[in-house]
Amino acid sequence: MIEDPAELPPEKGVDLVRKAQDLCVRQLTVRARSREELRQAMTKREIPEEVAELVLGRLDRAGLLDDAAFAEEWVRSRHTHRGLSRRALVAELRRKGVADSVAAEAASAVDEEDERERARELVRKRMGSLGSVDETTKLRRLVGVLARKGYSEGLAIRVVREELGGADGAAEFD
Repeated sequence: MIEDPAELPPEKGVDLVRKAQDLCVRQLTVRARSREELRQAMTKREIPEEVAELVLGRLDRAGLLDDAAFAEEWVRSRHTHRGLSRRALVAELRRKGVADSVAAEAASAVDEEDERERARELVRKRMGSLGSVDETTKLRRLVGVLARKGYSEGLAIRVVREELGGADGAAEFD
């Protein structure tokens, strides 16, 4: 790993390091980022890999990069504001380059009861817009809402049935 920009070939020099640092700082100013997200942003701007590693190393030593803290913040935010399930949260973190073990640990902050309660809130919010459609259609649409948020079929059906006040018109999903 390069520790000093002077070790870089002259054509890459200090300006390239400064460009990479500025890019990363701008990215981190908007929101926390994973190490991989920053690496991808630098790759997209055609920053050489050795410069990217140098800058990422500096950010790491400065305490500005922490995938575990990023994952915890991401889980808290996306579960609260978007209503995503643990499964969907882990998938998002993986796409952002967070290690599987770190993603799973962060998602474990959302327990089964939290997940079930958030699913209920999503169903209640959506029920008002369904108007006078029949119970089977309501069930299908509400289960679909939860499925798109990553909830398991079993949990989705249970929560929707509870919120609809029973299993009327829902037998086809058994």
